[in-house]
Parts: sequence; C-alpha cells; structure tokens
Amino acid sequence: MGEVLSQNEIDDLLKALSTGEVDAEEYKNAPEKQVKVYDFKRPSKFSKEHLRTLEIIFEHYGRLLYTNLPAYLRKTVSVEVLSSEAVIYSEFSNALSNPVLLGIVDVSPLNGKIIMELGTNLGYAIIDRMLGGAGVSIDKKREFTEIEIIIIERLMSVCVDLLREPWQNVVSIDPRLERIETNPQFAQLIPPTEMISIVTLSVKIGEIEGLINICLPFSTLEEVMDKLNTKYWFSTMKEKDENTYEEAIEALISRAEIPIRAILGKSSISVTDFVNLQRGDIIKLDSKIGDELNVYVGNINKFKALPGSSNDKFAVRVTSIIREE
Repeated sequence: MGEVLSQNEIDDLLKALSTGEVDAEEYKNAPEKQVKVYDFKRPSKFSKEHLRTLEIIFEHYGRLLYTNLPAYLRKTVSVEVLSSEAVIYSEFSNALSNPVLLGIVDVSPLNGKIIMELGTNLGYAIIDRMLGGAGVSIDKKREFTEIEIIIIERLMSVCVDLLREPWQNVVSIDPRLERIETNPQFAQLIPPTEMISIVTLSVKIGEIEGLINICLPFSTLEEVMDKLNTKYWFSTMKEKDENTYEEAIEALISRAEIPIRAILGKSSISVTDFVNLQRGDIIKLDSKIGDELNVYVGNINKFKALPGSSNDKFAVRVTSIIREE
C-alpha cells in the first residue's frame, strides 16, 4: 500500500499546483509501473534458485556424459546446458513430434518418474555409429525398428545410470530406465496441468548436434525442494583431495581381471606331423622336468614358477618375481 499524505501535505501540494511550482502535466506523462500478471491456475512452484540449482546439477551430469559416451560411440562428445524453465506438462507434451524418443526413468526413492527426451537426429546418429557407420543422421524422419530401440535403450541405460552421482548432494537416487516410448500418446504419466521443470542439454556427437530435454515434475521433486538451493548444494559437497581419487582408482584397478598363463615349453613340428598326431603321441619340448616355467601376466613375463597340482587341478608355485618389465 502506498504512503498516505497528511492534511498539511495535501494543502501544500494544492498550493504548489495553484502557484505553478508543480506542473501536473509532468505527473500525467510519467511512465506507468509495469504490472506482472499472476496466474493462480498455474502457480510458479519452481523459483529461479531452484532452476539455477538444477542447471548446476545437470552441468555436472553433462561432464559425465562428455567423459563416458566416447567409450561407447568412439566419437568426440560435447555437452552444454542451454536452459532451464518451468512450464506445465501439456506445453511440453504438445511440442513433442512423432516419432519421438522418450525414456521413462524411475528415480526411487523419489515418487513418480522423470522423462528424458532424446532428439531423433541424435538417435539416428547413435544407431548408425553403433552399427559400424560414421555416425550420421538422416534427413527424413521414420519409425524406429525394434532392433534400433534396443540399441538406443542400451546407451540410454548408461546415460540414466550417470544421473546417480550429480544428485548425490541432494538425494541418493537409484535411477533405472523402465522403457522407451516412440509415441508421445503413450507417455501420459503426468497430469496435463502439473508444473514441471525442463532442463535442456545441447549434445554434439561428432558433427551431429541435437537436444536432450529432461522433464522433472514438481510432484517428484516436492520432498527435496528445500534442498534445491545453491547454498545447501555447495555446503554438502564432499571435499575430494588427490588421495581420495588415488584410492578410488586403486580400488577399481584391484578388481580388474587380467589373464595369466604359464608356458610349459615350446616345440616345432612339421605340418605333416601335426596332421597325423594321434592320441598317445609325444611332443618333445625345449624345457626339462625340473626347469622353472615362465608365467605371463597379459604379455609381460612377471613370474618364475614350478609346475604341480592342487585339488586335482594343474597349478604352479611361484618361485621368483621378475621386477623388470
């Protein structure tokens, strides 16, 4: 409510108008204040702070896509967050084309689902690349075959799994791709008037550029809305030093499986002798019974060992370690 003038102030104003000290025309030509229309049927449930925090989360997600997708596509991948906005779901669904690639994602323990829309031009490029092509798209849209959907589903499952880490500071989720819909009519999981946040990512695979739209319903994020602010997000970030990364890398390497083979000996025979080999024939090796065997880790000779058995299986006992590679 504006300031209320006293009687003395009103008298002074009238006196100034009558003497010409104040020109009433100046007030008539003064610019009017801009009034923002508020639609009570569509209350804004996502503040600018919420949208900004979602952008930060998906910037982190974009970096994960940038580092992980090239391993599957064998192509350079760049990802950038373009925008985030709050609209009602009907506006999002009405803008979908047919065919479309909609990934229905369960984000337990949060209620409801989120939707990931992958640009069809990116879908065609991914299919072409995964089937051995150069990774080009097609000009004319067509329906996706069942085999093509399975190919895209496998890659989208990888993308969905990467959602876990960016959301860790807000809530621990277990994302899972339930299915892919190519017809928007079969993806009516959200009421048309439900408020949603749409985060748009620009993805470039080689020379093909397209969009990924992530649809986040308010009903799904409602229980963590108070955590969707930058102050909370940064305060819960875990400090990671170089030692933490070293330990993580060591843990991953320690679980890696590597082939090991022990060479009993070598020999050379003619093709004729090889063709005529029978059960019971003896092939003379270049090593003696008491000689140590070479044990290879991959293609590197790392150990010396003696042959034997353990629990009725062939085995070797390591006698020395070769430090030089």
